[in-house]
Amino acid sequence: MYVLFLVFQILGAVILGFGIWILADKTSFIAVLQMSSPSLKTGAYILIGVGALTMLMGFLGCLGAVNEIRCLLGLYFTCLMIILLAQIAAALVIYFQKETLKVELSDIVLDLIENYDPSDEEKRNLQDAWDYVQTQIACCGWTGAKEWENNEILRNKSNTEYPCSCSNRSKDFEEGRGFCSLEDPVNGTATYADWPVHEQGCMDGVEQWLKDNLGIILGVCTGVAVIELLGMILSISLCKNIHSEDYTKVPKS
Repeated sequence: MYVLFLVFQILGAVILGFGIWILADKTSFIAVLQMSSPSLKTGAYILIGVGALTMLMGFLGCLGAVNEIRCLLGLYFTCLMIILLAQIAAALVIYFQKETLKVELSDIVLDLIENYDPSDEEKRNLQDAWDYVQTQIACCGWTGAKEWENNEILRNKSNTEYPCSCSNRSKDFEEGRGFCSLEDPVNGTATYADWPVHEQGCMDGVEQWLKDNLGIILGVCTGVAVIELLGMILSISLCKNIHSEDYTKVPKS
């Protein structure tokens, strides 16, 4: 019985750690989002709050069960129900607003590509995160390499340079960030078709990653919901048992 309360404390710690990781991560696609989108930062703080609350509820639930305190068990049930309803609401918002979120994400990445400047130290972490994404997913731009033609620095150099993190040549990985120069001279202005870069856009790569890991994501979400439901059922059952025990202990006149 008490194992379930312990599970909730562990679950709360995991959620809390995930929220902290989102804020602290500086080298992945999450970093690109959280540095550019206030909504993701807000979501991270919400995760931290939910994680801390879940840990607290696990402790209070265990305390209420050990000492047979009905009000703590009732509080535990109420908080679990609120958290579960909030998770369902968040899932519905994400599902019905997925196109809006996709447009917002596209705007963030396109602005980053257009203003990418390796010499800008203030945006170095954000730009390094995007370089990491392009290198790991083996992609270039959001929908394709053509978007890099809008970069001001590359336009000024007649597109005779290209982003190193987009390159499909292993020797460019040593640089990892910034721009690399074309080896073969180009008469006039070059285009993205002249660059030795990946053809796939990162949007397709991210969508494919989500599809590949959709089963794991749904499994984790379902597992968390089942644990929360079990916790609610357990707390109600304990409340009833405590009530009936107290009733039988009333002295008869």
